[in-house]
Amino acid sequence: MTLTKSKLVKSIMENVHFKKEKKEIQRVLFPELDYDFLTKKRATELMDALLLIIKENLEKGDKVLISGFGKFQIKFKWARKGRNPQTGDPIILKSRRIVTFQSAKKLKDKINHSEGNPPT
Repeated sequence: MTLTKSKLVKSIMENVHFKKEKKEIQRVLFPELDYDFLTKKRATELMDALLLIIKENLEKGDKVLISGFGKFQIKFKWARKGRNPQTGDPIILKSRRIVTFQSAKKLKDKINHSEGNPPT
C-alpha cells in the first residue's frame, strides 16, 4: 500500500490534537471533549510547510535529519557512459544531483522486528 500525501494529512487530522484552555464540567465528565482537532485545511497547511522546509534545505545542499526516522542528503553523480536499453546505442548521461535517504537505526530495528524476526 502506498502512503500518499492525502493519507498523511488524514493521519495528522486524526492523531494531532490540542488541549483546550478552559475547563468545563462537561469536559471533566467526558475527557474526549477536552481537545480540539485539526481541520483538513490546517493539517494540509502543516504538511505542505514541512515538505517545503525539507525541499528548501535540500536545494541548498543541506542534510535533513529527522531523528528516529532517517537522513535525506544530496549527492553528486558525475557524467558517465550509458546505453539506451531499447536500442543498445551508447549515450552520455549528464552529471546531476540526486537525493538519497539513509534510514535511522531505530527505524531499521523497528522494521526488522515487525516482520517477526527476533531482536539481535
